[in-house]
Amino acid sequence: MTVLTDPGRGRAAAAATPETKGGRWIDHWEPDDEGFWARTGRRVAARNLVFSILTEHLGFCVWLLWSIAVLNLNSVGMQLSVGQVLWLTTLPNLVGAAMRIPYTFAPARFGGRNWTIVSALLLVVPCGLFVYAIENPDIPYWALLVIAATTGLGGGNFASSMANITHFYPADRQGLPLGLNAAGGNLGTSVTQLAMPPLIVAFGLVAVGWVWMPFILLAAVCAYFFMNNLRQATSAYTLREMGAICRQPQTVVMSVLYIGTFGSFIGYSFSFGVLIKSQFPDIKGADFIWLGAFAGSLARPLGGWLADRFGGARVTAVDFLLMAAGIGAVAAAVRAGSWPLFLAAFLLVFVTTGIGNGSTYKMIPAIFKTKALERVDTADPAAVARAMATARRNAAAAIGITSSVGAFGGVLIQQSFRISLEETSGIGPALVGLTVFYGLCMLLTWAVYLRKVRVGDTRTSLAQAGV
Repeated sequence: MTVLTDPGRGRAAAAATPETKGGRWIDHWEPDDEGFWARTGRRVAARNLVFSILTEHLGFCVWLLWSIAVLNLNSVGMQLSVGQVLWLTTLPNLVGAAMRIPYTFAPARFGGRNWTIVSALLLVVPCGLFVYAIENPDIPYWALLVIAATTGLGGGNFASSMANITHFYPADRQGLPLGLNAAGGNLGTSVTQLAMPPLIVAFGLVAVGWVWMPFILLAAVCAYFFMNNLRQATSAYTLREMGAICRQPQTVVMSVLYIGTFGSFIGYSFSFGVLIKSQFPDIKGADFIWLGAFAGSLARPLGGWLADRFGGARVTAVDFLLMAAGIGAVAAAVRAGSWPLFLAAFLLVFVTTGIGNGSTYKMIPAIFKTKALERVDTADPAAVARAMATARRNAAAAIGITSSVGAFGGVLIQQSFRISLEETSGIGPALVGLTVFYGLCMLLTWAVYLRKVRVGDTRTSLAQAGV
């Protein structure tokens, strides 16, 4: 590839195509260069985004597999207590959250395309083990727990996918693609909840394991032929670097905010059917539980788009207010015994979780870009280029860490409803606690990103710098 020097900008500009070597490796990638992005960057990034979405979507489908299966275990002769059933749905959530840490750093170690192939093929393991468990209903409970835990591999896919796609897009245009990438994955939740019940009726519970295998193999083949590794994004992290990123104040703050958004989304997705059954026992919950995850997933790109347009911090702060209002409406519906109001209010909450998921993920690259540029001479193109590369790499790591903490937050949501139901026979106390938490998240967003502070002779905020 020929590299042309742009005297006006004082740095190298790419020719018509990215430089590739060794198959699907790209050696030159400069998405923040407008000329490069217009010529080839946008097209290559979009292609990688499409097949990243496919694998991540299947990851969520597999992750939620046992949340549907536990409702039908009696049909294959498995008699479990309520506590045992709850553990079969909680353990995948815990393992999925934990797997997001190593999955975050895997693309940097092995290459984004390479890891997408591996992470897709790994999904065959929980599907195959599920088939084995259903065909052997006398299997010990501890073995059943181990098999359910393997579906957490699907939860890890989100972190590696998001960390990889971050490198493909310009820092100021990541809201919508990250929102689309995440929404495609999140939709796997509602697809599982919608498609599995009729599949079970038609072919039996064992079909839940078999049905995903051909799609998983297709995703791996597509990743092999159509995705790319970015050479500049494959510098492996040391344990010291990982620890430093985890300890950065911005990583901590965004992790808390993501508990409020994604933790709520996944926690409500796992709990919605139980809440419907406990509060409105005459309603057939299976007809409605998929609506929440579906609405939240579709709203996620909207959150990214709004963040690109108005700023992630502003959208996130307003969104937390709407989340608190939505939970207040859910509480009112419970007190009134109104099923239509309950459903409408909860769907509003799901929509706000999706918007918040998109806006918070727009914030992370913008935060690290702003912080990196604060420490360099912006008149020095080489220094700016190095700072942007470091910011992009650290943002990718922070996204994975934040996604892991957020997924653990889903477990907290589940447990808050469990404790509330066991201690008070209602969900009122849990709803009050969630409303307070969303209010605190709004205040945290304002204090860190929207509140103006004095810098030299002016007052400014991180939001005004593009966060």
